[in-house]
Amino acid sequence: MQNERFSINCQLFIHSGQTFFSVNSYTTGYLNNIDLFQDSIYLINQKQEQTFPYHHHQKGQFTYIEGGISYLNTRDKAYFLPARHYIWIPPQLEHFVLHTSSTLKVANIYFTNEDDLTHPFFSKMGIYPVNDLLLEMLIFTERWSQTIRPGGFDYEFLMTLKHLLPEISQHPLPIALPTTHHERLVPVLEYLQRNVSQPLHLPEVAHEFGLSARTLSRIFHQELDMSFLQYVKMFRIIRAIEDLLQTDKSITEIAYDVGYTSLATFSNTFLQMVNRRPAEFRSVKS
Repeated sequence: MQNERFSINCQLFIHSGQTFFSVNSYTTGYLNNIDLFQDSIYLINQKQEQTFPYHHHQKGQFTYIEGGISYLNTRDKAYFLPARHYIWIPPQLEHFVLHTSSTLKVANIYFTNEDDLTHPFFSKMGIYPVNDLLLEMLIFTERWSQTIRPGGFDYEFLMTLKHLLPEISQHPLPIALPTTHHERLVPVLEYLQRNVSQPLHLPEVAHEFGLSARTLSRIFHQELDMSFLQYVKMFRIIRAIEDLLQTDKSITEIAYDVGYTSLATFSNTFLQMVNRRPAEFRSVKS
């Protein structure tokens, strides 16, 4: 299971610009129904394990997962979506979402975009925690499905949910890694991900691939718009989040497994990047 998860991560966090999923009649019907009526909301609550290829639609997309983790992929980045968080995908953004096998339930709500210009929130992709109010509203929506037209209580309720999002979503989760097809950088990223538990220093990694530290540093900045150190730190935190949500390892074990020799340093770095301590973040499992 660990090796399978690593293989998936390598595909997503290194070259997510590729897609490996075929289009069938269910996929075509699902995607066509989203934009069938411009003024409608399209709502699906279900256990969803199928993954669609790259696509876009006219409506803004709200996706919430209950249990497990998911990954959102755009053409240049891979985003990490943990449990008890939702993702807002603005209209026309090409993407696909991969749900892990441990995902229990997925809520997808596709909103009409006629009022999106009223707030800049709706024009930007973002991942946000789900508070108790939003969770209760999502539970209430489970009685509805598919196309919801204006004029009814269900439509008004869902539009209220949408309008609440900018007010209750002030702190996005900054967990995203850029992806690349650069022939010299791809094997370096695969090496970093395979060896996340080991000390990873720029000069030694550069030497491993016959590069100078200066050259490898320049490639990271040019291709990924982040430093070698920033990439390593981000991937370590992503791997730690996966283990916090999907294993019963102690936080100390997780810290060492992702390359930290100090629990305090791991906890402080996690807080800096996720805005919560590891123990607090793990509580979303329950």
